[in-house]
Amino acid sequence: MLRNPLLLAALGLTSVVALWGGFDTESLARLAQAQVAQQFRSRAWFIMLMTSLLVVTVLALAFSRFGTIRLGRDDERPEFSTLSWLTMLFAAGMGVGLLFYGAAEPLTHYQLVRGRTESDLAASYALVTTIFNWGLHAWSIYAITALVIAYFSYRKGRPGLVSSPIRYTFRRGRWVGPLAWVADLLAIYAIAIGLAGSLAIGVFQVEGGLGHLFGITGDWVRYLVFGLLCLAFLAPLTLDLGRGMARLSNLAMAIALGLMVYLLLVGPTHYLMNGVVDTLGAYLSGVVQQGFATYPFFGKAFQDWFHGWTLNYMVWWIAWAPFVGVFVARISRGRTIREFVLGVVLVPTLFSLLWFGVFGGTGFYALLREGLPLLEVVRERPEDTTFFVLEALPLAGLTGSASMIAAFLFLVTSVVSAAYVLAMFSTSGDEDPPVRVKLAWGVLLALLGLAMLLADDVATVRAIIALGAMAFVFILPLLVVALLKTLMREERR
Repeated sequence: MLRNPLLLAALGLTSVVALWGGFDTESLARLAQAQVAQQFRSRAWFIMLMTSLLVVTVLALAFSRFGTIRLGRDDERPEFSTLSWLTMLFAAGMGVGLLFYGAAEPLTHYQLVRGRTESDLAASYALVTTIFNWGLHAWSIYAITALVIAYFSYRKGRPGLVSSPIRYTFRRGRWVGPLAWVADLLAIYAIAIGLAGSLAIGVFQVEGGLGHLFGITGDWVRYLVFGLLCLAFLAPLTLDLGRGMARLSNLAMAIALGLMVYLLLVGPTHYLMNGVVDTLGAYLSGVVQQGFATYPFFGKAFQDWFHGWTLNYMVWWIAWAPFVGVFVARISRGRTIREFVLGVVLVPTLFSLLWFGVFGGTGFYALLREGLPLLEVVRERPEDTTFFVLEALPLAGLTGSASMIAAFLFLVTSVVSAAYVLAMFSTSGDEDPPVRVKLAWGVLLALLGLAMLLADDVATVRAIIALGAMAFVFILPLLVVALLKTLMREERR
């Protein structure tokens, strides 16, 4: 470990953020919010243009002549079953965010939009915006990153690092080596900050459930949950990927699916399915326009909303892209490019549509038809929103407890997979990194998560995540260029 400059630099950089957040949380929060606001004002056009072009690129690759290329040897077949593969995609890529924002995000958008249009139209627009934030754009960012890494790792025999496409494709020039090294460092930094922020949001979710369901409140609850989480992810870090991650992610997804099906069948089924179909049509008809929307002619309130949600999400997915990309590449070896894209982009997007249609639709039914005060809950304690929505249906104690368990398991799987990817990066792409390196990253992720918890504000946590990913925004297009150039070279041979 001591002879690895990249590992030392990455540990040092992330440790500085962890210590800064631990000892002076307010100044870190102020810096993150100010810098992110400035970056969003100047780069909103670039972020939306780039992410929308990524959607076009990854779908075009799937249905092009390159779609039959296998991510590995021509005779190689996938290591994991399709079901385990898809569940691990969700657990690594979004997981706890679906539980936290399932009802809270559509209701939040509704608060702003209802002042500009009718309530029914506002609810529809709120659901469409939520699906946009979690749909094709998010999974295309993940997919293109994973595709680049999988292609160069398993087709070209290069290490599973963000720098490998740069080194392989551009080769000549004094700038290649330093840029590749910086790309790996920025990827590690974005992974660590992004995962720590999501870890904090998940802890807020579990804490909110304990308070709402059982009346267990106080700051000590948050840190108890956090401590139990840290203990829970240490054991899986000592196991191989298949035994540790696959089992936990399968269990977490089974619980989440059970919750969604329960809401759909026990709740107002016709209302929810009408909402899902309506949202699907509105999303498909408006995704292109919304993909390039930056709202330059709207007032400050609308601009702040756009920056705080859609733009923040795009950067958040980019922050997670190196982590999810390397992990998804690792579990996708042996699949064709077409199979890979359809699985990583279209299937999760459809699931997100159904998920938010059910949870968000249940929230709107409780608000618009039953008059529950959900808007006040969203404004004051967004982490409680899911539990208030579940209370509108029978067995609220059971479903609320299941939601907390799923959130906890998603957190564990996220930390385990992130520590695995960080350890890979730190050992030159070793797919079986030493346990001590994985444990070292697990401890550092815990310290970063603690710093995020001390911020005690979801908006601040999201700003810190965005700040951590901002530099990687410029690395991602370079990786796409490397992939396209190498694919065309392979075809000419």
